[in-house]
Formats: sequence, C-alpha cells, structure tokens
Amino acid sequence: MRARIANLFNLRCGELAPVLVAGLFFFCILSALMMLRPARDALGMEHGIDSIRWLFIGTAMVTLLVNPVFGWLVSRFKRLHFISATYGFFALSLVGFWGLLVFAPNAVGARSGQVFYVWFSVFNLFVTMVFWALLADRFSSEQGKRLFALIAVGGTLGAIFGPWLASRLAEPLGTPALLLVAAGLLLLGTALAWLLVRMAGDGEADVAHANSIDAEEPRIGGSAWTGLRAVFYSPYLMGIGGYVLAMTVVATFVYFTRLQMVAATESDLDARTGLLGNIDMWTQIAVLLLQLTLTGHIIRRFGMAFALALLPIANALGFIGLAVFGSFAALILLEALNKAVQRGLTRPAREALFTVISREEKYKAKAFIDTFVYRSGDVLGAQVEGALGRIGLALGGLVGVVVPLALAWAMLGIWLGRAQQKRAELKTGSE
Repeated sequence: MRARIANLFNLRCGELAPVLVAGLFFFCILSALMMLRPARDALGMEHGIDSIRWLFIGTAMVTLLVNPVFGWLVSRFKRLHFISATYGFFALSLVGFWGLLVFAPNAVGARSGQVFYVWFSVFNLFVTMVFWALLADRFSSEQGKRLFALIAVGGTLGAIFGPWLASRLAEPLGTPALLLVAAGLLLLGTALAWLLVRMAGDGEADVAHANSIDAEEPRIGGSAWTGLRAVFYSPYLMGIGGYVLAMTVVATFVYFTRLQMVAATESDLDARTGLLGNIDMWTQIAVLLLQLTLTGHIIRRFGMAFALALLPIANALGFIGLAVFGSFAALILLEALNKAVQRGLTRPAREALFTVISREEKYKAKAFIDTFVYRSGDVLGAQVEGALGRIGLALGGLVGVVVPLALAWAMLGIWLGRAQQKRAELKTGSE
C-alpha cells in the first residue's frame, strides 16, 4: 500500500512520513486561520468598505515594524525556538482576545474590532510565512517541486475544516471559545514543526534531514535588518518581491469586489459573516477538487516557469468573465479559479523559489517579502480599486488594469522559474 501511494503521488523512499506531518502541520495552521477569517472580514465592514482601505495601510505599517523584531529572533535563537516563539505569541494573543470578550464585553467596540482586524491580518501572514520558510529549509529544491503541491492539500483541507468547525462550535460554545480552539491548533502546529525537523528519513529525504539537523545547532545570526537589505541587493529576491506585489494587488481587487457584492446583498453583521463563510467553504472545496485532479504533476511536467505564469493568465481571464457576467456565481468561479491555481500550483512553485537561497534569507528576506511587500500590495490594490470606483469605472476599470498587469506579472514568473532552475543546477553542481 505504501508503494502504491508513493507511486501515485510521486513520493520517494522516506518521504511519505515527512509529507504527512507537513500536511497535518499546514492543516492546523489553515484551520485556525479560516475559523476566524469570516469574523475578521465582517468586523472590517462595520464602518464601510472605505475604512478597510485605511486598515490595510495600518496593517502594512505594523508588518514593517514587526519585521526587525522577527529578524532579531532569527538572529538570536535557534530555528525551532524562534518558530515556537512566533506561534506562541499569536496563541497567547488569541487567549488575550478571548479574555477581553468573556470578562470585559463592554470594552469591545468599534476600535477593538479594528485592532482585531489589523492583528489578524498580521497573524495570517506570519504564521503561514513561518510554515513555508521551514519547509524551504527542511526540503531540497527538487523535493519542493515534487512535494509542496501535495503538502498544500493539507492546507486546503484545513481551510475547509476551519469554517465547518466554526459553524458547529459557535452556537454551543460561543464565538469567544473559537479563539481558544484556534490557539490550540497553533500549539499543535508548533509540536508538528518540532516533529518534522527531528523526523528521520531514507534516501534523498535522509539527506535533507541530515542537513536540517546539522544546521539546527548554531543560530542563524546576522542583523535584524539583513532580510530587507538582501531583497534590495538581490535581483532574484527583488523579482520574487515584484511577483508577490503584483499577485496581492490583483488579489485585493478580488477581495474588494467580493466585499462590495456582499455589502449590496446583506446589511446584518451575522448574515454577512455567514455569507462570507459559505463563500470561503465552497471555494475551498473547489480548490481541493482541482488540486487532486489537475495540479498534481504540472510543476514536474511543465516546469516552474509555467506554474508561475499560469496564475496571472487565470486572473486576467477570470476578471474578464466577471466583467461580462457580473454575478455572484461568476465571483465564486473567479475566487475558486484564483485559489485553486494560487494554492494548488503557484504557491508551491513560489515557495520552491526560496529553496535555493541561504538559510538566513529563507527566514529574514522571506519574512519581509511575505509580510510587508505582501501588505504593500494590499494597500496599492485597495487605493487603485477605490480610485477607479470614485471616477465611476469600477469593474470595467479593473479589467483595464488587470490585463496589462497580468502580462508583466506572467513574464516575471517565467524569468523567476528559469532563474530558480539555474540556481538549483549550480547548487547541485557545487555539492
């Protein structure tokens, strides 16, 4: 049975157990995030969609301030220790919000809702960034191309399970209790991170494991600002940053389009939360079906360049379809297409880009790209979308922006895929 599973999913000797642990790790992280995301979005809409654009600016500033703190942790502590500290901090924060809701409900108001929105947006990026940084450190470049898409299925299952679990627990336990459940999932994910690093393997997986354990003893060291400097001095890292920026700008267009359609349909907070949760759940199911049927071997067969260029093309086609039909069904199809390609194909390929850089850059530069650059794309996308809406262009104007942006974005993806391949070949040759 193990041999059949290995052949079906292109696994090699010793890789099944690490992949299962990594998939379960991602399952815990995405379950925690998706349990809380609908409430975050609904709270953000309480003062109108324009207020979310300002919250995006606040979130970007917070991520910029937090980056040197994370860089300091990476410099001073061993890998599993700063990973545990990151997840432990966010778990304690969830317990703090739970205490506020339970013991001081009168203190909960518009301002605390905005604080939660910004906090969750930072939390969302950091916990997923740390997960993928650990995977880029734990697996080789060749393994990343084969295994990251399979591991991403665990995240998709978590993204389905999270909203389902929230819908089942919210009424009997109360909404505040969901924060404790999410904190527990983060702690379980931390334990799985330790297990993943310490897990032995055979064959090629054993080589990655040996490198991982040998590198675990010394601290990474360096400056807290090394990641920022590395991005601006390396054309390769700057290219990854540009790819992430374009991706988040377009994703923000999708996000605000969804909020506007929901706002036009539902005015009640609970109704909005339920509708947003249902959209998330059904789009995640579509993501899973596409992952299991279409994306399993694309990176291996067609290469990184194709995988990175597919998302821009899919987004351009999706926005054209949304502009033509302008319905909720078209929106759900756009989100399903976006998330299926992004999470099932492009995200694993994008994370494999980090397997060929130094260990310090895997955590510090990646943190800067996946948090501040990512949120800067949110801010830019929100402001462009808002400006187009104010001059009356709305969805049609977005199509005019998305299509040329997608062409440049696709070209950048092709360049990054080829550059990664060259770096991987040089690294293999030097070894």
